[in-house]
Amino acid sequence: MQLQIACIQLNPGNDLDANLQAARAAVMDAVAQGAQLVALPEFAAFLDRSGRAMAQAALPEESHPAVAFFQELARSASVWIMLGSVAVRESVGGERLCNRSFAIAPDGRVVARYDKIHMFDVVLPSGRAIQESRTYRPGTQAPVVDTPWGALGMTICYDLRFPQLYRALAQGGATILMVPSAFAFETGSVHWQPLLQARAIETGCFVVAAATCGTHPGEWRTWGHSMVVDPWGRILAQAGDQPGVLMATLDLPAVPRARAAIPSLDARNKFDIVRAPGVA
Repeated sequence: MQLQIACIQLNPGNDLDANLQAARAAVMDAVAQGAQLVALPEFAAFLDRSGRAMAQAALPEESHPAVAFFQELARSASVWIMLGSVAVRESVGGERLCNRSFAIAPDGRVVARYDKIHMFDVVLPSGRAIQESRTYRPGTQAPVVDTPWGALGMTICYDLRFPQLYRALAQGGATILMVPSAFAFETGSVHWQPLLQARAIETGCFVVAAATCGTHPGEWRTWGHSMVVDPWGRILAQAGDQPGVLMATLDLPAVPRARAAIPSLDARNKFDIVRAPGVA
């Protein structure tokens, strides 16, 4: 059994309509190439370095134009869409935002939602500090979504650095792990590829990572290089640093083969950490 998948690499800015039209064109291109499931990146509909701009553009899910747009696009194209993420407001007038991913079925229904669990609270090599937790409320649930091709585990970007999440998703039934991202340019060149390969190898899952690329308002750069990795850690497809459509074929029986060869998901050995005195 095979799945034709597409990763849409985008360069979103702070013009919502322009971003949506660019996404529509890319999704329709992917469908014309035979994609059965289309993955979009984190902040696919709006991205600005300014937290104030992100907050001003955020609306509750039920009234957010980007969510409705992609629901209609999935329906009209009759395709599964993994909307990498949209910044949504918790409620009308609410102060906190959620970085929310959506799994949208071909009939336009939102069948699963995921709010990013791990907040990007870091200091980059340039010295720039980012504190997502000031604006965004972290999620508390990690969904596994049933599809005709198996179960998808939903994550977002910075989650990639927390292997326990991916192991739990795989043990919960996921065979394909989604990692939509707006990965920082400064760390992308050294961390992006090995982290994606590690998560695939550790779980025996396919890893599908659609990413943003280029420079966004406020001189914020993201790494791009969308990627699809197989359960053995091999790169099936990889984009460059420009917007485009990345196609890949997932040979789904590769998951049980990899897990049978190295059944690390079955190991649940308990252990204690002990401190050993060093040499004086």
